[in-house]
Amino acid sequence: MSDGSKVVATVSTEAEAEMVCESLSEAGIRSSLRMSGEGIGLGAAASRDVYVEEQDYEKALEVLNAAVPSEEELARLSDEAGEGSAP
Repeated sequence: MSDGSKVVATVSTEAEAEMVCESLSEAGIRSSLRMSGEGIGLGAAASRDVYVEEQDYEKALEVLNAAVPSEEELARLSDEAGEGSAP
């Protein structure tokens, strides 16, 4: 990545960072990871900053925001899960 990169997300673990990068990659956006200055985790448990090129920043935000379910969607999924577990 060039020096014109921006942090598009900060996540808690390496696994989360890989999922974010995969979502961006599927949208054709290159990304990179760096250890975040937040928290004190080590190794895979350390928080990560996800960087994208500055010209891809807005599109990356759209991709990531679309991947996050709304409160209404979460409530619906929760209701459906509760209905499926009733005896």
